[in-house]
Formats: sequence, structure tokens, C-alpha cells
Amino acid sequence: MAYEGRLFDIPNEKKIRVIVDTDAACEADDPFAIVHALLSPKLMVKGIVAEHFAQEGSMERSYDEIRTILTAMGMDVPVLKGQKGPLAQDTEASEAVDFIIDEALKEEKAPLFILCQGAITNVAMALKKCPAIAPRMTIIWIGTHGTMYEPAPFREFNAGNDIEAANLVLGSDAPLWLVPSYVYTTINIGIAEIKRRIAPSGKIGAHLYENLIAYNNSEGAGWTQGESWSLGDSPAIAIAINPGCGRSEMAPAPYVEEDTTSKYIPGRRVIKVYRDVDSRYILEDFIAKLELFSET
Repeated sequence: MAYEGRLFDIPNEKKIRVIVDTDAACEADDPFAIVHALLSPKLMVKGIVAEHFAQEGSMERSYDEIRTILTAMGMDVPVLKGQKGPLAQDTEASEAVDFIIDEALKEEKAPLFILCQGAITNVAMALKKCPAIAPRMTIIWIGTHGTMYEPAPFREFNAGNDIEAANLVLGSDAPLWLVPSYVYTTINIGIAEIKRRIAPSGKIGAHLYENLIAYNNSEGAGWTQGESWSLGDSPAIAIAINPGCGRSEMAPAPYVEEDTTSKYIPGRRVIKVYRDVDSRYILEDFIAKLELFSET
């Protein structure tokens, strides 16, 4: 079973339903965010859906990593396989898509949030298959260059892995809270702190540390600074827990061009775009919950 506030609880009327959408095997930050969600009493985690990262077999690898996390934590939460690739390549709805639709259509008092930590293909496919779910959920997405309307400083990974899906969701009627690149890259933590404060926290703490070290020493981690990490997916969880942990503005939804540059188009629908988040609140809340969990 899920954690469900084993160490402390909050009033039921403040709890929200969440589905975590994650490319968990892509880099090393998704697992930290997944664990944070599972340990937060406010978040009723209805399921975790595996997202691709534009490589063959990547969705399946994400699925396996989610299972590894749950085993290390001794938890049982529904895990669903998502689209195997971008919308243009995988045109048949996956079990994750049907799960999102079914949860959105339920008549529940607790609002539904979809916490997206990668390409947004699963949500886009759900909206294509059942447009009626749009007003029945709020999407929090780690992705795009937001309202930075200038040539992309780098190819933004999450939007770039399925630009068609990105623009479908950005242009939809679904409420959207966007955490752009200039925000999610600020959740910095040293590997020394991870080893000192996270690794000792049971099987899951050890897995988080060892998984990060393995990736940090791989050829795929050439972009990193060497002895620090950006837990860039964690704001999706923290903002669901506390929307006020950062400053935001209402702004027209950007249109994502092929190089992931954000294009301003007059008349686009308005969404919530975060300008910053409190990185220490995010990290300390996660670490404290993990320490408490490991003590039980």
C-alpha cells in the first residue's frame, strides 16, 4: 500500500489526487521526485505512469525503474505503461492513457493533478482521445523555455522529446502550471549532501544515491557539473504540495518551435508560469520526509 501519511496526516479536505507521469529511467532526478510524492500526505497518489524519452525501449525502462523504487520502499501503487514514443510514432492509446482518462472522469471531491516530469506524450494522447477531461484536471509540467522569447539556449529536453505533444497540451483547455527551464535548473544539491543525508535512509536512500552515482559516471552525463546535481523534476511535486513555494505569473502559453525556442503568439490562452521556486524548501521537505520514513 502507499505511504498515506504514516507519520503525520493533514485534513482530508486539503488532500489532492495525483498521477505522476515520469521518464524515470532517463536521468537520475525523477526517482527523487517520485519518492517525494509517495511520502507526502497531501498527495493521494492514484498511480504512476511511465513516460518515454525518445529512445527505443525507454518507456519500458522507466516502468522498470518505477517498480524498483516501489520495491525499495515496500509500497504498492498502480504502475501503468505509457506511450512507447512521440505522438507521431505511437498512435494507439496505452494503458496509461486510459488510466488518466478514467481517473479524470471520476466524480471525486478531491481535485486531480497530473504531475509531468518528462515528455508530455501520455497526457497529450489522453486529451486527444477524450477532450472532455481537459477541465477535470490540472497539469503541472516540468518543460519548455517558458516565456523566454529568444533563441533557445539549449534544446529543452522534455518538450523536445515530443514537440507535437507539447504544443497540443499548451494549446488545450486543460489548466496548466508550467515550470520552465530557468526555474527547474535551480534545484541544486551537492553529491556530498546526497551521500551524507539521503544515502543512509534505508534501501530507497541507498538506491537514490547509487543510481545517481552510476549515471553521473556514465557517458550520458557529460552535461553535468561533476559533483552536483539539479533535481529538476522535484518542483512538480513541491508545487502540488504547496503552490506558494514559488512566484508565478499568468501569461500566454508559449508555442514550442522545432529547436524548442518559445514563440510568443498573440491571443494564446493564458496559463500559470512559475518564475522561481524555493529550492531549499523543496529539498528540505523531501529529505525530512525521507528521514522520517526510514525511521519507521
